[in-house]
Amino acid sequence: MALFAAFAGPALAEDRALLDGRQDAVHLWPSLQVLHVPDGRHRAADLANAPERFASPAGATATLGIVRGPLWLRIPLAVSPEGAGEWILDIDYAPLDRVDLYLLAGDAVVRQVAMGSTLPFAERPLQARTHAVPLRLEARTDYLLLARVETDGPMVLPVFLERPAAFHARAVGEQMLQGLLNGVALCLLVYSLVQWIYLRDALYGKYALMIGGGVMFSLLFSGIGGQYVWRDWQWMNQHAVNLSALVGAGGAFLFIEQALARPGSLRRFGLAMKAGAALTGLLAVGYVLGGFGTEQAAPVINIWVLLPLLMGIPVAVQRTWRGDPLGLPFVVAWALYLCGSAVMVGIVNGRVPANVWTLHAFQFAATVDMLIFLRVLGLRTAALATEARQLRALARTDPLTGLLNRRGLESGLKSALARRARNRLVAVYLLDLDGFKPVNDGHGHDVGDALLAAVAQRLRSTARIDDPVARLGGDEFVIVSAGLQNAEAAETRGQALMRVFETPFEIRGLSLTLGATVGYALAPADGQEPEQLVNRADKAMYAGKQAGRRCLRRYAAAPGAQG
Repeated sequence: MALFAAFAGPALAEDRALLDGRQDAVHLWPSLQVLHVPDGRHRAADLANAPERFASPAGATATLGIVRGPLWLRIPLAVSPEGAGEWILDIDYAPLDRVDLYLLAGDAVVRQVAMGSTLPFAERPLQARTHAVPLRLEARTDYLLLARVETDGPMVLPVFLERPAAFHARAVGEQMLQGLLNGVALCLLVYSLVQWIYLRDALYGKYALMIGGGVMFSLLFSGIGGQYVWRDWQWMNQHAVNLSALVGAGGAFLFIEQALARPGSLRRFGLAMKAGAALTGLLAVGYVLGGFGTEQAAPVINIWVLLPLLMGIPVAVQRTWRGDPLGLPFVVAWALYLCGSAVMVGIVNGRVPANVWTLHAFQFAATVDMLIFLRVLGLRTAALATEARQLRALARTDPLTGLLNRRGLESGLKSALARRARNRLVAVYLLDLDGFKPVNDGHGHDVGDALLAAVAQRLRSTARIDDPVARLGGDEFVIVSAGLQNAEAAETRGQALMRVFETPFEIRGLSLTLGATVGYALAPADGQEPEQLVNRADKAMYAGKQAGRRCLRRYAAAPGAQG
């Protein structure tokens, strides 16, 4: 009694709940009085005529926080002629373990029924997600509702008397809302699992683990799990809250670590998060195997589940400050999650009223949280794809000029040859600069590099968008031109390349003049393999060098030559 006195006010004059027909739903909290009986020995008959032993609850509406041992509720009712008929009493908080309800008229018990999540679902008076029982109340009769409530969790008691139509309308609305919230979560869960399997990206598996814990908690907290999913699996009814918290926390440790950490950086952060995930796994295994009970686990778990967020926030803020697009979504998601968690903790501790908004606040926050984290997955996937493209580009391009390198040229030339239309030619031009070495030696490598980049830009500007342009190294370039009608068109294209060098290059205040010797080979006449065509264009270029430089030459095989 001393424990209960800390949150219960003094006994007040009896305030009956009046059923006068003007309302289809009556909130019974204003008329409710409570009695804490730690030893659990009292019976309904002993308390029916002892109103002085009850006290009006103090603090937030419809929640008494954590109460160890049984709690008796007393609600006097007055029924007018307009209020007579069928009503449904509903305690709209599914996780309550056991509720024994007594309806008295005078000194006689006219209805006695047991409810609670620990009872087989088939034994519920109404097979609903919450603890509901139909009552028939007669006119001009004073009734007394007594209920013995016992639960390992918080005493959250939103108690209503509703007409059947009002009860079912509210129940359908809640089912729709839970269908939406849990449907979103399940879709995200399935999506992340599929992505994990097909992409083999562990981050999606960790995201699925985190969501799985949230889905399990939501199903238990809303009563949907007991109504549709695990029904009479009493172990799950008793353990799902703490188990779901541990599963979600384990997933959060792993997800946050991989999403925020980077290879070679934040090593301590990564190790700490992985250690947290490992300890969470050990706690979950110990809890499942019965190493400690729900009452012992709850205080530790309530603190433990916040650790991934508290450890990740400094890193996320740091990354946000640096302009990393992944940082801000984490900060926003955690701000919402902490707000939802604060509301839930307030209800659990009896400091925040339990109503339709506060009871759903955590679910709303968790749903938005999951969607934001999906955005994080998208950003990270996009970043990885960009990084992969950049790596592929680096493997195929020349870092100085941005043109294709030898590997990229081979791929581009193969593609051009494969796409070659019948009766069309593909020309491979190999170009060697004339006069580059004196510029490079006389003005330095920086000027030489800038000159090569300028040459590359001009060559690219003369090529069609699909024509590969490559630098083989030094001052050698290759241009591939596909879809040529005949050899004359190839010659004309080669002359156009020669004209690229008629205008001097302006490099760092210097006007530099270069020339070029160009050799080329045609497919299919001069060869049909990429390496063969490049080699033959190279031979033609060297023939041009020997003929005096700054000229265009087509490959011409010597009589009886092979290759």
